[in-house]
Amino acid sequence: MDRLRARLVAVRYMLATAWPIVLITAIGLLVAYQFVEPAPPRQMTITTGSETGAYYAYARRYAALLAAKGITLEIRTSAGSHQNLDRLDKGEADIAFVQGGIRAPATPDDEDDDDSGHLRSLGSVAYEPVWVFYRGEQRVDKLHQLDGQRIAVGEDGSGIRGLALQLLEANEIRADSPNLLPLAGLTAAEALQKGEIDAAFIVAAQEAPVVQVMLRSPGLHVVSFSQADAYLRLFPFLSKVVLPRGVVSLVRHVPPRDAVLLATTANVIVRDDLHPALVSLLLQAMTEVNGKGGFFQRAGEFPAYKDQSFPLSSEAARYYKSGAPFLQRYLPFWLAVLVERLFVMVLPLVMLSLPLLKFAPTIYSWRVRSKIFRCYGDLKFLENELRGRYDPALAEEYANRLDRIEQDASTLKIPLAFSDLLYTLREHINLVRAELLRLGTTHDRGQQQ
Repeated sequence: MDRLRARLVAVRYMLATAWPIVLITAIGLLVAYQFVEPAPPRQMTITTGSETGAYYAYARRYAALLAAKGITLEIRTSAGSHQNLDRLDKGEADIAFVQGGIRAPATPDDEDDDDSGHLRSLGSVAYEPVWVFYRGEQRVDKLHQLDGQRIAVGEDGSGIRGLALQLLEANEIRADSPNLLPLAGLTAAEALQKGEIDAAFIVAAQEAPVVQVMLRSPGLHVVSFSQADAYLRLFPFLSKVVLPRGVVSLVRHVPPRDAVLLATTANVIVRDDLHPALVSLLLQAMTEVNGKGGFFQRAGEFPAYKDQSFPLSSEAARYYKSGAPFLQRYLPFWLAVLVERLFVMVLPLVMLSLPLLKFAPTIYSWRVRSKIFRCYGDLKFLENELRGRYDPALAEEYANRLDRIEQDASTLKIPLAFSDLLYTLREHINLVRAELLRLGTTHDRGQQQ
């Protein structure tokens, strides 16, 4: 029973010592929690283009990869890049495919702009060649040669139309010309085949059905831009790609000569409030789907930050520099996210606990010794009084004070490890008591003499 009481005393002192450490650590955890990202949602929405377009095909492949990580990617079709941006602005989508060049390059001031400051680029994922198909035997290698002809430039509000009008205006063909018709895709291809129009702008990948149809249609030709380098200076978001002769059909030798094309890029734009873990996961999917070599691109060329119309996401910048986060390379996605969140909490805990635990034994010892030191203080005052100004008339009071000190010492509850201090205190009390008796005896002898 005595051992149990001694242990309980030790536990009480430990708890009394631990509560400040626990309090400081709890405050540190509360502060650290303010910097912990919430758990990522399990669903995102991406807005693409038509179901027959490359954007939609990319999104479906992203969705399959994300589903394997436990994330659902909802795909919404749209009329084009402008509608995609509108959905991002309204919060109707988290991710959007946007054709390069529909906006001027981003500047530092754009980050504070109310209309675009909340949008970030994750980079470009593919080239999108600008195909200009035309009818007739006369070779066309400059756009101003199409002046006065009926040209399909895409539907109102589409990215194709915006780009086509920019290129035509650079060739002094007015955007409000009645010859510029709002036709796009297979509709424009059919009109061109029937002779209802003279030329058509198509922005699509080489494998797109509409491109394949027009490349193989008799009587249709593709413009080879002889001034391609000049366009790159005027429109920095454009690139130059080459369609090799015979690549469409080696037997029919289509096209009959190398065709120099201009190309914009397909860009992935996100809202800046998209969870960083999901951004990283999406970038990994982009690398898996778009990182391979293609008709106009080298292996590993995409994804990359080629079109600077939107500021690059900070997560994307880290990804391009260092790759996927370390934990996501080796752990399942949700486990990696959990560990990352816990790390933000545990790191401050460790930083606080190490110095606190280092001083804990000292604090514990001080708390135990302080109770004994209080008795020593009273004993020291009494001893000084006896030696300096002993008054025989107060002998009984001195004895009572000494008894109280001894009583306080006997009732102290301290851990067994510090019992030696208690016994030492009692010895010192006895020394003072002996001194008190000596002084009393000396005084009595003096009176007798």
